[in-house]
Amino acid sequence: MHFLGIDVGTGGTRALIIDELGRVIASATGDHQAFASPRIGWAEQDPDDWWGACSVAVRKALTQGHVRGEQIACVGLSGQMHGAVLLDEQAHVVRPALIWCDVRTEQQSQDLTAQIGAERLIQLTCNPALTNFTLTKCLWVRENEPESWNKVRSVMLPKDYVRLQLTGERATDVSDASGTLLLDVTHRRWSKEILSLVHMDESLLPDLYESQEICGQISAAGAAATGLQAGTPVVAGAGDQAAGAIGMGVVSSGTVSATIGTSGVVLAATSGPALDPRGRLHTFCHAVPGRWLVMGVTQAAGLSLRWFRDQFGAGTNSQGNSYERLTADAASAPPGCDGLLWAPYLMGERTPYLDPAARGVLVGLTASHTRAHVIRAMLEGVAFSLRDTFTIFQEIEVPVKTIRLGGGGARSPLWRQIQADVYGQQVEMVEAEEGAAYGAAILAGVGVKAWPSVDAACDAAVRVAGQVDPNSGDSLVLDKAYAKYRRIYPAMKSILDG
Repeated sequence: MHFLGIDVGTGGTRALIIDELGRVIASATGDHQAFASPRIGWAEQDPDDWWGACSVAVRKALTQGHVRGEQIACVGLSGQMHGAVLLDEQAHVVRPALIWCDVRTEQQSQDLTAQIGAERLIQLTCNPALTNFTLTKCLWVRENEPESWNKVRSVMLPKDYVRLQLTGERATDVSDASGTLLLDVTHRRWSKEILSLVHMDESLLPDLYESQEICGQISAAGAAATGLQAGTPVVAGAGDQAAGAIGMGVVSSGTVSATIGTSGVVLAATSGPALDPRGRLHTFCHAVPGRWLVMGVTQAAGLSLRWFRDQFGAGTNSQGNSYERLTADAASAPPGCDGLLWAPYLMGERTPYLDPAARGVLVGLTASHTRAHVIRAMLEGVAFSLRDTFTIFQEIEVPVKTIRLGGGGARSPLWRQIQADVYGQQVEMVEAEEGAAYGAAILAGVGVKAWPSVDAACDAAVRVAGQVDPNSGDSLVLDKAYAKYRRIYPAMKSILDG
């Protein structure tokens, strides 16, 4: 028995096939065209490009794994969150989708907060109004492109547009819907109060499901495009953060993931919606019924290292600029970097400051500091930024018993050790760090009862590959450095605002 997970990312769509033991049989990616940015802060993609990439990726994965379409027992979907896919009465795309990193909606976010009130908005949706969220994008189109908005009969999220092409069904799941600012996250239903306040009709929104629920079947057209068998069940799936959490086994209270990719995310599973009254964290429905996720985001985590590599990398050969070379260099510098500190605010910052105007800062340079010190300071600074989320978890009493690492930060031995030392706690790595597509495939298996529950599926499929313990002496050094790091942001703001 095989299960297919499809993840609609920003740069491409990935298809991954697993068996009933959770082993990866095959994976493939269909690339997307680079997103369009007609103006600064805008980011748009053509939804039909996602569908084309999905067809390519699924066919490639079936061929690579020597799997026939009829051997796929169920399909699960995941994808980039927060996008606004706008369709007309015939389900045709009205305009290019505004995707997650489109931040043109600052005015709409401010207006919404002023209209409803910041505290009330968090009570209704568990989240503040941010430029990333789907609702603010819809409001922008309504206010700035009324001729387009008047044609809109359906608002979808990216993965759900692919589902529409696969099955003909308009559906989404509660985890992805949590990032729209239209969901009553506490009660896992569309918020009638928010819809009323913004004068939107619920008929614009897809039907809601829990992530492992079957919500459609592969249609004849979907089968012809992908090589899957018509009639194959499709589960609701999850947004990429929730699906990634499933793939790492972060399903029960006390289990937390710290993932360093381009951005960084610290994410905890909770048994109830854990609210930060100041809105510094996101609270979303989990892909497990009756559970929620609370997460903090560092905008420029791995991006800090990529920026340094691209701007200041040594030499012109690929080896000299590789991440492996950079972290190897950094290993020669001591913990605490002899007083050098990095604040990774290259793209503003989400957690804990919610400040798009925050800027990166390198503090404490002396003539004795080396390239190795600077690189290690960046690795430590990203870990400090992620620790900010753990600090808020402590404030709002979110338990942290187990920390699992993901992304590029989990593949670097030095960065793993730095994270263990900064968090002051043992960290774990999982065997199949395959991301959201793996979680979507697990949800597909649960949907057809290959496993009785998501918890049972994660127990069976997600295996810990290793642990790293903190070094007590280095942790003490980094504790003192973190206390100094926390003073950088207010100093930076006083300079930039002065």
